[in-house]
Amino acid sequence: MSDYLRLGVNIDHVATIRNARGGRHPDPVRAARMAAAAGADGITAHLREDRRHISDDDIERLAKDIDLPLNFEMAATEEMIGIALRYKPHAACLVPEKRTEVTTEGGLDAAGGLEALRPVVDRLAEAGIRVSLFIDPDRAQLEAAVALGAPVVELHTGAYCESHIEHGDGPETAAELQRIVEAAAIAQELGLECHAGHGLTFDTVADVAAIPTIMELNIGHFLIGEAIFSGLDSSIKRMRALMDKARAEAGGARTA
Repeated sequence: MSDYLRLGVNIDHVATIRNARGGRHPDPVRAARMAAAAGADGITAHLREDRRHISDDDIERLAKDIDLPLNFEMAATEEMIGIALRYKPHAACLVPEKRTEVTTEGGLDAAGGLEALRPVVDRLAEAGIRVSLFIDPDRAQLEAAVALGAPVVELHTGAYCESHIEHGDGPETAAELQRIVEAAAIAQELGLECHAGHGLTFDTVADVAAIPTIMELNIGHFLIGEAIFSGLDSSIKRMRALMDKARAEAGGARTA
């Protein structure tokens, strides 16, 4: 376990607000700079096929103008591979993508798509891009990541967060959290670096942050939404503090 848990801030929905009216305001690159100043360890941006939020120009500017590592979320398509190879972000996270979805609805089926994904992972890795797979917390998916040679997985925390909204801290939510705990432990056994994200809020982040084998959380929509009320700097700093507190307390519990 690392005592420090990294925070990646997803700035997609700054672009969503901009695109609602057009023009250049608010600027996702400015948001990325603010996130860096507030304590983010990396910036995540998802260039969707339909360009509903992040644009090609955003990716170009983020790759050139931001000092933090860029995590480029992308579908495993020829178009997106070409863009990743052009800008060579620090990392590329392969995600499932459907035009009809409002947000990513689940993890990538790496186990069912080994042959299609293998050349994608190979091409990105050969270019020096660190490949991660956004997957559900499931052993078969983790083993598929190993078979593909992807060094990193990001566990989809959406089911846990939705259960917390519907059931609070009840047994349903505890079961979803346990799936994440077990998957993170399996990831370590398999030699994978484990990240997590999707739907995390101030109310749900602590239990995930306390999982010792998770090295990074990627959080976006909630932080951008909360920024409307308290400012982006404040929302990121509060999330950072909650993560640090949970990690410190988890460390104390293991050594007590």
